[in-house]
Amino acid sequence: MTRTLTAAVHQEDDWYVARCLELDVASQGETLDEALSNLREAVEVYLDEVQNPTIETTPLVTSFQVGRAA
Repeated sequence: MTRTLTAAVHQEDDWYVARCLELDVASQGETLDEALSNLREAVEVYLDEVQNPTIETTPLVTSFQVGRAA
């Protein structure tokens, strides 16, 4: 069974950190593709190992503007 999940990715120094928004699973890689590939593998292992995992509803992710530069 194939399921589409959502990843949030940010860069920390030389690493990309990828986090699955529906599960409490994260991974990292030296490139964006590597981080996502590692996250995919970590999620697959998590889903294989955890009995009855809780898969949260995909959160609404959007952008917004503020009046000051951050």
